[in-house]
Formats: sequence, C-alpha cells, structure tokens
Amino acid sequence: MTDVQKPNGQPGAPSPIVSLPNMRDLGGWRGSDGRAVRPGLLYRTADFAGISADDAKLFAALGVRTVYDLRSKAERAAAPDLVFDGVDDIALDVLADSETAIPASLGGVFADPTLAVELNKKLKDGTAAAAIAGTYRDMITLPSANTAYARFFAGLAGVDRAPVAFHCTAGKDRTGWAAASLLAVLGVSRDDVFADYLLTNDRLVPALKPIFDKFASEGGDPDLLLPILGVRKEYLASAFEEVDSRYGSIEGYLTDGLGLDASVPDTLRASFLE
Repeated sequence: MTDVQKPNGQPGAPSPIVSLPNMRDLGGWRGSDGRAVRPGLLYRTADFAGISADDAKLFAALGVRTVYDLRSKAERAAAPDLVFDGVDDIALDVLADSETAIPASLGGVFADPTLAVELNKKLKDGTAAAAIAGTYRDMITLPSANTAYARFFAGLAGVDRAPVAFHCTAGKDRTGWAAASLLAVLGVSRDDVFADYLLTNDRLVPALKPIFDKFASEGGDPDLLLPILGVRKEYLASAFEEVDSRYGSIEGYLTDGLGLDASVPDTLRASFLE
C-alpha cells in the first residue's frame, strides 16, 4: 500500500484513492477576493461500496472528521457507510420527498443496467435527461432537500468538525449540487463551478465501463446510460436557474431558502478560503 497523496491545492486534481474515482478535493478553486479554497478540508465523493480495504486506510489518513451521507434510507441500507474511528456520519436524505427521482435509483442501475430501459419507459416525456434536470430543480424546492442542505451548510459553518466528506451513491447529483452551491457561496466563478461538476464525466464514467459493456452485451444501447450515469451542464444549470428565479442569489438561497442565518456565507468564506 502506498501513502495517500497529500492535498496540493490543484483544482480538480484526480482522486488520491483509486477505488473512489469520483472523489476530489474542492481545494484550489479561486473564490472571493481571489483567495483559493483551502485544500484538505472539503472532499466530494461517491459512496464507499467499491472501496478496497487498503484504500479505506488511505481515506482514513486524510483526517476526515465528518461524513455527510446524502442518500435515501434504502440506499444506506443496501450499502452502509464504512465506520471510521473518530468520524461522525450524518445521514441527510435529500430526496426523501421525491418518489421518482432517478439519482436515488442509481444503485439498482449499477447492479442491473437493464433497469435504465425501464426508467426511460416510465418517464412521461421518455427522456431520462429531462427527468434528471427536474430533480435538480426539486433539490431547490423539496422540503426534504431544504432540510438536508440546511443541515449540511450549518455543519460546515461550525456545527460539525472539519475536514469533511460528502457523498450520495455516484457522487454526482445530490453531491454535485452540494459541491456546486458550496463553491458558489465561496465566490468561485460559475464557469469553475461547472468545470468541477463536469469532471464526473472524466472520472466516474470511464470507471463504469464494465456496466456499459454489460448493458451492450445484453443488447442495450449504451447511449441510454449516459444521461443517467454521467452529468450534463443543463442539469446543474436547472438548479442554478431555480435558485436565481426564487432567491436572486446563492446567498439568498442559504438565508431565504434554507433558513440559515445571514452570517453563514461569511463564516464559510472565513473557514474555507485561504
């Protein structure tokens, strides 16, 4: 086993843990007043279902003290988080109030990619992409999402201990909004926020090649999987459009949408910017 790579402040650096390909440190992106996000404090990732024993030791070596699990009860039951000594694991079910959200069904698609065909058939307009974009809007409006993200930001603002990691199943949708909204609050440009978000297509999708290959071997069209297992700019854009139309700004989202104190954005910047 090799030592874990130490955070180097390079934005979008590859995962230091091979069996968590969609994991990345949010450090290095330029935020308010040109200050960089501090490395080694904020990690986004997929769940730990595929992590090896050696890589679990590497994750522990990062010093994470709080893990936010954004998955549903069913997802957590199917693939419980690893228990790390001295780490608080906080369950925040973002999509508890949604009965049809595709992101909460990804574990089933990983196990049986033919479910992607059924998911597409069940959608009223026949497109998974449109449904997922709708889920991103729901992440701004659902009571369960607001409760979850309010607790997430309150934790980052001092309720919980840093460094932190946060994840859903694939680490791309519920996690994607958590990372995007956090970077936006820290003053990272919208272009850079999207750049971090879209890295999932470079990191996660290639790692899922066995799933695409299995689907193709059973007569499926791999293109049907791409909108479900990857990310698209329009998904995240839908969430930001909902925020802008309802609250006018990301700060308004935190205060008016999530009910957080007006001091929270400044607290986050003081904590996570160099």
